[in-house]
Amino acid sequence: MNKAVVRFALLALLLPLLLNATSILRDDLLKPEASKLIETMGDELSSKTGIHAYLVATTEHFPERYNLVAYTKQYEANMSKPYVVLIFAPNAEITQASQQRGRVGIVPSSDALKSAYSHSDVMSATIDVIATKDKNSNEDKFNIGMVQGFSELADELAHSKGVKLTTTIPNDTRTLIGYIKILVYIGSLFVLWIFILRPLWIRIRNGKTE
Repeated sequence: MNKAVVRFALLALLLPLLLNATSILRDDLLKPEASKLIETMGDELSSKTGIHAYLVATTEHFPERYNLVAYTKQYEANMSKPYVVLIFAPNAEITQASQQRGRVGIVPSSDALKSAYSHSDVMSATIDVIATKDKNSNEDKFNIGMVQGFSELADELAHSKGVKLTTTIPNDTRTLIGYIKILVYIGSLFVLWIFILRPLWIRIRNGKTE
């Protein structure tokens, strides 16, 4: 009898921890491979920074202007603060007039946490692949988009704490933009040298030799 009481007490203590052990709060869309990647990234983020990232992947048909912040309240018992929730809802109605569907929401546990990530960068990482016209199925695009968006969110939250994650996926678009910026910077320096600094240097040199 005493052993049964002890086991029940241990289960009661461990249950909240088990509930909070997952980064995926709802899974209507994820393939097993995508789920594993997200869980791995979420675990590393929380262990290294104390910040928790969660994903809600839902096929629910939200109406236009549905309040996603209020929607996340139903999952609070399964979340630990501080947290940021990434909501992926491809069937959510954008506007009734256009009949367009698909919403991505990012809900932090506090206003202070908003500064720890770029809302636009996370949105772009999630949506860009879905908007691309290629031979991939919508299911594949959804999974890639969720993994990329979650990875971007985790990376930025870690960066805000001065931490580098090893399980996230490099953002190829962001890397390409970085290379382009470097090329533009080098090109600007070259133009500055050719049209301004070099003629000035020649004039100064010729002036000294006269």
